[in-house]
Amino acid sequence: MTATHDRGRRRFSGALASSGALAALSPFGIVRAQSKKLKLGVILPLTGHLGFIGQSCKKGAAHASRFAVLGKVKMPSRALAAFASCALVAACATAPSGPGQLATETFMIPAADAGIQLHVRNKHAAGQDRYAPERIVLMVHGATYPSESGFDLDLPGGSWMEYIAKRGYDVYFVDVRGYGRSTRPAAMDQPPAQNPPFADTQQAIRDVGAAVDFILKRRGVSKINLVGWSWGTTIMGGYTAQNNAKVDRLVLYAPLWLLKEPPPFSGSGAYRTANKEQAYGRQVRSIPKDRVKEIVPQEYFDKWWAATLATDPAGAARTPPVVRAPNGVLKDVVQYLGKGRPLWDPAQVRVPTFLILAEWDADTPAYMAQEVFARLVNAPHRRLVILPEGTHAISLEKNRMHLIEQVQLFLEEDRR
Repeated sequence: MTATHDRGRRRFSGALASSGALAALSPFGIVRAQSKKLKLGVILPLTGHLGFIGQSCKKGAAHASRFAVLGKVKMPSRALAAFASCALVAACATAPSGPGQLATETFMIPAADAGIQLHVRNKHAAGQDRYAPERIVLMVHGATYPSESGFDLDLPGGSWMEYIAKRGYDVYFVDVRGYGRSTRPAAMDQPPAQNPPFADTQQAIRDVGAAVDFILKRRGVSKINLVGWSWGTTIMGGYTAQNNAKVDRLVLYAPLWLLKEPPPFSGSGAYRTANKEQAYGRQVRSIPKDRVKEIVPQEYFDKWWAATLATDPAGAARTPPVVRAPNGVLKDVVQYLGKGRPLWDPAQVRVPTFLILAEWDADTPAYMAQEVFARLVNAPHRRLVILPEGTHAISLEKNRMHLIEQVQLFLEEDRR
């Protein structure tokens, strides 16, 4: 079936339109999007730009920069050749606003539960303290490593937090209890088996809630954007499902969902540890062996490991040095996700939602994102992007900017 182009819209037959799912061509893989505002039979152009690289593609890029296609579309051979010969780039997100300096602020805020302090970091333009809700972002980590080394590590292309802040945003991260520089209970200084798991998903949602309320009060706004990575998608998704009025847009990077078989661990004990060799092996295990050094440059991994260890001095002092992580999430995986029981209901999310992951993600495979996407039936807009040549930690790899730019596009589109 052939799509016709009228410089801003693509029209398709009723049979194609009746599927109701948008599939946008992307240089970085599959993009699926859906909007309740779309009319049947008409595919409106995506509001973000998709530009061309290469001298031969510059001409006419303005006309080709906005597009979407529905279902599987056969393209004329000439058009297909153009797509094959020219690499599309992810979104031209807003360029940095100027040479101004960024301010970095660190806070220890009280959790909803007594005796717990949460580590929050903020980056924003120096001298600016007023931001619109859509210009404020809160990020949270996954199941094992803290936010600091995941979101604020100066790798080629810059720290993800700084990338966002330089585009006029007020960006924060939070460490859930037991992670990073947040309160680590005494149980983490004892043998794991002596204490039960802690920092489960519900406790993590409360910790995120404390961070959200802190930011809302600090900036005098009613809502902000949320970004979660891995288990952090369950935390942010669960929080949003309960607090839609406080969320502007939701980003789920490497979404975690139900397992197809029981996990290979028990989830018992207060915490677990990971050394450098284990962390490296986990990250690269799904990369073709002859591509490992290319996709995960050793200097990237070494810098990340050093930054991660710095957030856990007690773990770093062990031989060999380790990072300690609470087992609450593992308990939840065993008791819920491994038994087909969701930890949150995507149908309760009523804000624009973006799901993104990489093709070699062995921790949260693509089927998980696809299942979450299918259940986001009340989100006014939803989109799923699969990036090539990356793992669960693509944000720390060679192709990291593909992820960062796609997320930035989602945050910015429809607002220019």
